[in-house]
Amino acid sequence: MALAMLMVIAAPLARAAAEVPGPAEAASAPPVSLSARKVYEQARSQLLQIRTVLKGRASQTSVGSGFIVSPQGHIVTNFHVVSEVALEPATHDLVYVTADGREAPLQILMLDVPHDLALLKIAPAKDMPHAFDALAFRPAKQALAQGERMYSLGNPLDVGFAVIEGNYNGLVERSFYPQIFFSGSLSAGMSGGPALDQEGRVIGVNVARRVDGEQVSFLVPAPFAVALLDRGRNAPPMKGAAHAEITRQLLEHQADLTERFIAQGWKAATHAHYRVPVPPDRFMRCWGSTEQSRTGGLDFERSDCVMDTRVFVGQFTTGAISVRHESYDGSKLGTMRFAARHAQSFRNESFNRLRGDQMTKPQCHEDFVRREGLPMRAVVCMRAYKKLPQLYDVSVLVATLDQNQAGVQGRFDAQGLSFANATRLVQHYLDAYGLLE
Repeated sequence: MALAMLMVIAAPLARAAAEVPGPAEAASAPPVSLSARKVYEQARSQLLQIRTVLKGRASQTSVGSGFIVSPQGHIVTNFHVVSEVALEPATHDLVYVTADGREAPLQILMLDVPHDLALLKIAPAKDMPHAFDALAFRPAKQALAQGERMYSLGNPLDVGFAVIEGNYNGLVERSFYPQIFFSGSLSAGMSGGPALDQEGRVIGVNVARRVDGEQVSFLVPAPFAVALLDRGRNAPPMKGAAHAEITRQLLEHQADLTERFIAQGWKAATHAHYRVPVPPDRFMRCWGSTEQSRTGGLDFERSDCVMDTRVFVGQFTTGAISVRHESYDGSKLGTMRFAARHAQSFRNESFNRLRGDQMTKPQCHEDFVRREGLPMRAVVCMRAYKKLPQLYDVSVLVATLDQNQAGVQGRFDAQGLSFANATRLVQHYLDAYGLLE
């Protein structure tokens, strides 16, 4: 697929191999500006490395970044930086390391899973200071201007604290949740670190980058971190694994996703012969491709619509929808050969997105249905999350049956849904098919 979205979180860093730049690469590196140096020095005492360590062994399993946001020692970072501790507290601990090498344990107070944020607090200790230096948030009423200079801080690749200069380029288009488009190079280990304006105020939280582009990175807007701090400032430390809280938040996410997806409807005129469901480009991107056979075989066109937004949950992501269809023209093959190729394409589909220790085996139901005079073969499959009760993945396969040498096959996938909303979306998808008059 052309220009496919390849997004990765900037941390946690598990293991990395060092790569020494060549002479030309090293010579071309831009010098750090005086503004960047000033911002870094002002924020240095509030910037932290967040380490997940094996309980009782002190060996780190991942590292990220974070920053102090209150005199009482509250810290903001990404959920994916602390997910191992949140999901497996019996085997993992959380510690922070300052720029001058001091280390102390941390506690998780509250999570914002859809926005990939976590609120931590420095664990009480005898030598704990009465008050911590804290970074201030930029007031929400002071809007960012296109091209405004920004400074992202963190500990890239566990090689040391750093400041990365870049620019504000507005909010990411077609993102389900607001994200800032930052033209700077985030690296693994920087997730959870702050992005500051020229006055040293927090305007975002490092979260992800594109791996198929240069200096295309993403930040969680600061107001979400402010809201999390307000909600969790006086919360007690979380006890036990966070699966129940994660499930609660994912249920809220899927309810919003379902309502917004159904409300947006479908594009018009997506096929010459059929009504085929293709969502509008509001919080999804649709890419098309075509292949004409040069040997008298099967001609086809394909459309893929995917969400860039996915919700990180430990070892996997969820909370997204994708829609695909392929249009086949087998007039060069003849009826029998077309039927064989069409059926083979249908059989090639798989429903095993995640491992068996994470989800149950798919339960599938096949039937022949008719929508507005269009006969179709439909297969619906569902799988349940083993540690996230009440949540399911659902997949739908459709093949039209009204023509002997042409047709459409479609696929709909939705992740992390309640059973009721999975059923609603299946019905919504199937009802979108039909014959054009």
